[in-house]
This record gives sequence, C-alpha cells and structure tokens, in this order.
Amino acid sequence: MDEDVQAAAARLVRRLKEGGHTITVAESCTGGLLASAFTDIAGASHWFNQSWVTYSNQAKTTELGVSPELLEKEGAVSAYVAIEMAKGALERANASIAISITGIAGPSNDGSSKKVGMVYVGIASSRWANAESTQIGGNRAENKIAFVHFALLTAIRRWDIAMDEEEESRRQKEEALKNEALARAQFEIERTKRDAAAREQTPWKDDEWDGQKESKNQEDAIDSDIEW
Repeated sequence: MDEDVQAAAARLVRRLKEGGHTITVAESCTGGLLASAFTDIAGASHWFNQSWVTYSNQAKTTELGVSPELLEKEGAVSAYVAIEMAKGALERANASIAISITGIAGPSNDGSSKKVGMVYVGIASSRWANAESTQIGGNRAENKIAFVHFALLTAIRRWDIAMDEEEESRRQKEEALKNEALARAQFEIERTKRDAAAREQTPWKDDEWDGQKESKNQEDAIDSDIEW
C-alpha cells in the first residue's frame, strides 16, 4: 500500500480511537482499497466492522439503499450519490462515521460526461453528511490510489471540523448554563434585599401576636359593660 495512504489512514484511526469511535466504508471504483488501508492497521477489529464494494448501480441500490431515480438523474459519479452511499453504509454498519468513494478511474469514462480521474467522496455521521470532489490526473492504478488518499484526507479534515464544532457547542452550552446560574443567584440576592427592606418599612409584621391574650382582653371589656 502507498506510504501516503498508510500514513493518512493511521492519522484518521488515531482520531477515532481517542473517542472510541468506529468507521465503515462504501467503495465503487477503488474496489476495496480504502478498506484494505484500514485493515492493514493492527487492531482494526476494534473500530472497523464491515465495508461494501458496490461497483454497479444495482449494488449501490440493493446494498446501500441509493435511489435508482437519483442514480438516473445525477449519475453514479456525483456528490448526491456519494452522500447516499455514505449514509447507507453508516446506517447498516451502525458506525460513528462512514466514507464513500465513487469516481472514474479510467482508462475511459464509458461515455460519461465526467472526465477520467474525477472522484467524489462522501463523509457521513449521525449528525451531518457532505461530499467533496477532485480531479486526478494519472493512469487507472494511480487514480485509484489517489482517490483513496483524497478520501482519507477529506475524512480527516471533516472529522476535525466536526469535533471543533462539537467542542464549541459544548462550550457555549456550558457558558449558557453558567450565565443562567449566575442570573438565578443574582435574582435571589435582589429578592433577599427587597424582603429585608420591606420588613424594615413595616416592623409590626415582626411583632408576635398572641391571639389568646387579645381574646381574654376582649372578654374582660365585655364583662365590665354588663350589669348583672
């Protein structure tokens, strides 16, 4: 396997292992090269469970749930199909992240409007999905290796962005909770001050009221007014 591919695969795997995440892949034109790059790493069974090679359109539909209408409208080599491939693999493997590759490795484009060397990579998680593309210039074997390398670099970049966004979201939530707690504390302080000020203005509220004593005084007053 290409050294650059091996290095990129190792970089991505380190990121996944740090959070106990898992990965799956769905490949078309690369025919399993991406899965091979992952399984070349020792301990792959801890974070890699399964993958798909869906070379034909029918396989993309039956194995990954890609819509035949989408394939007809957009073509197999498209951002939409790359995303649907990744999402289909993600759901079926119950993984943390999925990578898909669909492109034209050559030597011909079989009548496609897209050039040889065009590739789309889909990246999906449970919360987001996107696709990126690039144009590679090389022969069939070179293109396949370059497609895998591009897929790994794309996954690393998208994963880092997602982790940064999650960290920022977590920080904002913590800040919001902190501000809410401070607001509640300030409210209690102000209420205590208001209650204290109210008691100072109406001291009679603090006097003890003896209902029995008042009742006895009233009875004595009544008795003194009655002649027997």
